[in-house]
Amino acid sequence: MHDVMVVGAGPVGLALACELGLAGCSVLVLEREPALGSPLRAAPLGRRGLSAASVETFYRRGMLEPLLKASGVQEVFGEAPEEGAPARPRFGGHFAGMMLDGTQVDVAALPFRLPGQALEFVMTDLEAVETVLTEQASRLGVDIRRGVTVSAVSQNGESVVAQAGADAYEARWLVGCDGGRSTVRRLAGFEFVGTEPQFTGYTMHTTLADPEQLRPGFHLTPTGMYIRMPDAGYVAMVDFDGGAFDRSQPPTRDHLQAVLRSVSGTDVTIGEVRIASSFTDRAMQTTAYRRGRVLLAGDAAHIHSPLGGQGLNTGIGDAVNLGWKLAATVHGHAPDGLLDTYADERHPIGAAVLDWSRAQVATMRPDPYAQAIQAVVRDLIGTRDGATYVFERLSGSWIRYDLGSEHPLVGRSAPDFCLEDGTRLGDLMEDGRGVVLDFTTDRLLHGSATGWEGPIRYVAGAARDDLGSGAVLVRPDGVVAWAGDRHPDREAFEQAAARWFGSPHHVSAGGRSS
Repeated sequence: MHDVMVVGAGPVGLALACELGLAGCSVLVLEREPALGSPLRAAPLGRRGLSAASVETFYRRGMLEPLLKASGVQEVFGEAPEEGAPARPRFGGHFAGMMLDGTQVDVAALPFRLPGQALEFVMTDLEAVETVLTEQASRLGVDIRRGVTVSAVSQNGESVVAQAGADAYEARWLVGCDGGRSTVRRLAGFEFVGTEPQFTGYTMHTTLADPEQLRPGFHLTPTGMYIRMPDAGYVAMVDFDGGAFDRSQPPTRDHLQAVLRSVSGTDVTIGEVRIASSFTDRAMQTTAYRRGRVLLAGDAAHIHSPLGGQGLNTGIGDAVNLGWKLAATVHGHAPDGLLDTYADERHPIGAAVLDWSRAQVATMRPDPYAQAIQAVVRDLIGTRDGATYVFERLSGSWIRYDLGSEHPLVGRSAPDFCLEDGTRLGDLMEDGRGVVLDFTTDRLLHGSATGWEGPIRYVAGAARDDLGSGAVLVRPDGVVAWAGDRHPDREAFEQAAARWFGSPHHVSAGGRSS
């Protein structure tokens, strides 16, 4: 029997499997598709943007360089930092199809940023992400079985069984990462609530007989929106039909051409359609992320329109948040309530992303009211404060969990602190453990940290820029769990360590050694 069974070998399921494997769990991944890769997951239709938060995750696990290589990224994003200042993002993303000028972003106003190795933003595709994660999972001993369709799920107080045809698979825990039409979500009885679609969207890889009729880039129109990326033959459009298109069938060339002509206001002619897909802005979320020994992550727990590229990034955030907590639970050294903090922290993030998607849909609607709002939004995102606000949302830097501390760093993704010897925080997190950085000259926390030496790595040394902190405790998911001043309170540190990593005697016996 495996420790954890993950249903779905997309980016979220694979990322979770990697986190669990890194923590020493035995992991089984069941995937419906028989092989890795498909035209819908490769560029151009599979193209996705990884936010700064997601890029940090790959960086902290030593997977950023392979990801960049697989994605064909050969340049450094952003301008070179001056005098140690963080690089200014060159790409800002968009809100409701209205592009953000990255040079307008006030980098100094972004919370707790330091120059680091992780890029601001990476354009990749699902196939590249899944390839890199699959290779990492294989190195960690994760058992991935493809061509397996789960048809039933049952659980008791000790384990979960997934039935697939005549085969039964058993694990102590099961996590559904099987997408927006999640079988696990349905079979396990999760409640899924939200709002119905306003539009049908389409993406296609095609040729155009008269491409000069469509301007490159994102374009809001009085009847919808279209996107044209001429270098890859990628065209997308949004048709406010109330989600009426029958998505059980692939869209035909004639239908795609009619929609494109309607939303673009041109008589453009589509040539060969190599591949096409459809989507909607249906925005739904499960009311809970756990039922007994079954949990959900990614699109299985929340779906929304792909506007702004939030789905993939939110799912990766779910995986890295859940992984170490579930692993600690499996190994028996999780403090009381640790696994419950997964939903406590991630459910509000999912709800906020759904609202961010709804706000974009409301702004894009083809009516005079929405068009008036568009004019206001254009003015706002053209300002420094407006551009910075939208960039925070798109980059993930807005996320801060309420961990009960007033210290402004606690609950945020940790800056990439760099010690005087050149060691970076990201370098210290590749093994998936928590990290204590003690910046004090007399190693004030050394004695207090030794009790957690299994799940926590203790590192002392002055930082090139400690942002006014004397010490920080960083969880395995990169979130700051505690921060102290120049003379850190040892008792406060010990309380924080016990809250997230259990009692020192307990975790030392069950944790891994340095």
